[in-house]
Amino acid sequence: MMPDHEDESLEARIAQRARVGIEHVRDVFTTYGLPLVNTPARPRSLRIHRLRVAGLRTGAVAPGPFDSTLRFGTGHVTALVASNFRGKTSVLELITWCLRGTPRDLKVGVQKWLTEVDLDAWVAGQPLGVRLTLDQGKLASAVVLTAAGIELLEGAHDASSNGEVTAVLRASGEESYAEQVQALMMDRLDLAPLVNVLQETSTQTHGWPAYYSSIYPKAGGDKVLLGDVSVDGLPGRLLQVFLDLPATSVLTRVKAVHSLRAAEVRNREAGAREESAARAADRRRFQEELESAAEALSQLTAVEGPSLPDLAARARALSAQVADEQEAWDDTMQAHRRALRARQRDQRAFNDVSESVTARLLFHGLDPTVCPRCDQDIAEDRRVQELHQHECAVCTRPVTGEDLDSEEIIEEARGRLKASTAAQEAAASELQKAEDRLTEATERLKDADQALRDAQSAVNVTERLRFQEAVLRAEGALSALPEIPELTSDPAEVRLLTILKASTVILDEDSKKAAEELFGELNEEIAALGRGFGIDSLERVAIDRAARLKVFSDGGAQSWFSGQAAGERLRLRIAVVVALLRVGARHGISTHPGLLLIDSPKAEEVQDLDAHALIKELEGLARENSLQILITTTDAGLAHDLLADENIIEARDGEPLW
Repeated sequence: MMPDHEDESLEARIAQRARVGIEHVRDVFTTYGLPLVNTPARPRSLRIHRLRVAGLRTGAVAPGPFDSTLRFGTGHVTALVASNFRGKTSVLELITWCLRGTPRDLKVGVQKWLTEVDLDAWVAGQPLGVRLTLDQGKLASAVVLTAAGIELLEGAHDASSNGEVTAVLRASGEESYAEQVQALMMDRLDLAPLVNVLQETSTQTHGWPAYYSSIYPKAGGDKVLLGDVSVDGLPGRLLQVFLDLPATSVLTRVKAVHSLRAAEVRNREAGAREESAARAADRRRFQEELESAAEALSQLTAVEGPSLPDLAARARALSAQVADEQEAWDDTMQAHRRALRARQRDQRAFNDVSESVTARLLFHGLDPTVCPRCDQDIAEDRRVQELHQHECAVCTRPVTGEDLDSEEIIEEARGRLKASTAAQEAAASELQKAEDRLTEATERLKDADQALRDAQSAVNVTERLRFQEAVLRAEGALSALPEIPELTSDPAEVRLLTILKASTVILDEDSKKAAEELFGELNEEIAALGRGFGIDSLERVAIDRAARLKVFSDGGAQSWFSGQAAGERLRLRIAVVVALLRVGARHGISTHPGLLLIDSPKAEEVQDLDAHALIKELEGLARENSLQILITTTDAGLAHDLLADENIIEARDGEPLW
């Protein structure tokens, strides 16, 4: 059944509802591996052909080696007849082990008898042969074979050298076999994993074992209509898959992805809000501490006259002024020393030219203090010798010449001395002024320092330091804890959630529309089958997409499936499975695999008359829809009354079935 949208693609409908471009829808579905096309499921038929069990039985009943083969036909009910505890249920459990990957309720003692279990079956029309080898009740190895025909698997225990029989999978232990065979069955029967969200933090995937529960339903005492568990909506998902409702599997996955991502956003936003609130509370606390400490410090440091900060600022300014005046005095002192040395040099030159011809002759020459070649100081005795013995103090050669300009040289030397003397006197005056300014600034600094010390002595130092530390601590905490910016939504994430939400709505609408006609037929079939199985008071039923079955009986009284007696629950459960098969066959859709295993229906408070009606109806359904139904019973008369002998696998009185 398809919705009335053949002229518009799924991606276009989702894009229109989400108000985004089609390319964004494609990106989301591609990212999460979701299909955008509703494709009908491939045929899911499952039929068993042959079961062989071999091993060594221990105990009181028929001890010794055994090697038994059971064969099964299609299109009828096969009854496994034996006394209690003689292997009827074990046959169903061994079939289950081979097909499901793990047995459901196989007794440990029975497992220990077995050494080999072979099962040949058709899975989606393809022959498969399961070969299990056991050791002390544990699976030692397993191989699944395939061939062109089922007859080629008879007697084959491994791949053949001629290639007629090949191995599909191999396993060396129970866990490996269960994992591989479940993946194989999901693939061959075109089934998608059933996904649900756990506590909005992760997903849980249900695979082939969940589907298999509709093949081998639990006893009537169980209150779940389809499957093994009722949590996470699994019964409804099984129902929708077996009715092949459009987009059922992808809808489940889209819902799971949307739930997880939406939960992530909610949790992140909640975490951000909590963090922001906590940060704001911390900042309020530290701000209050800062204001309190600052106020206490202000009151504690309050004194008459200028405040401590003002006094400290004045002391710092005066300290800088003293440093400047000291630097100025140093510069002035250097200038004064240079002027003094210049005056002394000019004084000496004047004296020399006044008294010595040699000095007058050398007056306009160089006056080096060191040898120009070796940088050695010119000794004082050399200079004295120059004046008195007329020898050059540098080269010691005689100084000769006529003293023609003596008066002019003496007068020039006198002028130089006068100028340098005046310069020295000016430098000395400037030095005195700089010294006076330095002394004055130093005195003012001493006064300021004393005032600051006097003001500080009026303050409790310990308390002041404590509050100063409190201020610094609060300021540091506030700087380390800046305000958290307001949370903003990520546009890409908003678009993703919008697309996923729109997808769930569109897919759910498609599923509902497709289910309307099918569920009406399904309800009629279930009610008719239930009455045919012996529930005479049943008037009608109403099943929904969650596989919740409402039962109306006895003049309109209504109750749920879980409120029925055990025998009625068993019959209604079988009626639902058969109804799925019938409705699916009428609409040409792939639904239930068509294999049904029923363990001891009479054990569920089903009276003989009801049991006759149940098995008779099942036999007719099997022929009508080419189903394969296996039931177990201890009532040989019941089986022979309703079934052909070739459809009965019966143990001798008190003997095991295999």
